[in-house]
Amino acid sequence: MQKSKPKYLFAGLGTMGFPMAGHLSKNPNLDLYVFNRTSSVSAKWVKRYSGTQLISLNPCSVKFDGVITCLKDDASISSVLLKSGLLESIKAKAFIVDHSTTSLNLVSTISHYPDILDKKISFFDAPVSGGEVGAINGLLSIMLGGPKTKLSKVKLVLEAYSKSITHIGPSGHGQLTKMVNQLCIASLVQGLSEAIALGQKSNLNMDKVLKAISGGAAQSWQMDNRFKTMSAGDFDFGFAVNLMIKDLKIALKHSQSLDLDFDSSKLILKKYNQLSKSGHGSLDTSSLIKLLHK
Repeated sequence: MQKSKPKYLFAGLGTMGFPMAGHLSKNPNLDLYVFNRTSSVSAKWVKRYSGTQLISLNPCSVKFDGVITCLKDDASISSVLLKSGLLESIKAKAFIVDHSTTSLNLVSTISHYPDILDKKISFFDAPVSGGEVGAINGLLSIMLGGPKTKLSKVKLVLEAYSKSITHIGPSGHGQLTKMVNQLCIASLVQGLSEAIALGQKSNLNMDKVLKAISGGAAQSWQMDNRFKTMSAGDFDFGFAVNLMIKDLKIALKHSQSLDLDFDSSKLILKKYNQLSKSGHGSLDTSSLIKLLHK
């Protein structure tokens, strides 16, 4: 008798989750189910990719071998994972991988949740880096926190949309690494904004400037992928300002608990809040340069 394929659920089909689930659907050795709280999005997804749409997680007759989530904040994750009835549909000794950027408190809550412990479900906090482009191209970098002994079965899923998977340490270490990542990105975007503004105000040929400096010490992913769009004033894509605000708040709250005072990151957060209050919260984080063009 032919062995049945493992069943996986991907919940959260936003800017990142939509293409990530798309890559996973191309694996012929699994059955993929998708859920999005706005059902029209999951309906659109199943028209493009191979998989089964779930309108609701409770009741759900499917028993999942693994669940992957990619949602916007703590409240969304808590609602889908802990309050929807989904846990009843996850098999014992299955796994949950959360690609969202969340607080350490939520990671602890999920890891120690009675139903998860009772069913011996392995939980991994697995935030990603690489942005929308990385998700579309299946080239994300994944920073993983969770039980090392259970890595092999989750890597088969993660490899579908990643170029690198790094197990940092136990539960929570994925989110801690994402904090480091976001602090780096925020500072890079601020520096790039000031550099481009200086070049433009000085009437430099910005294409030549990019050619001259991108091969040297100033080179970065942000320069390679955002220099031209920032110079052109194109921000209607990518990682939203409002999401960066959330991420920086998480990182700065944790830094305070360690008696670390990050003045520059606090200032950048203030600037992102200014953008959001001006109606630009959905623009890419590189829109920070708009504040220098007033």
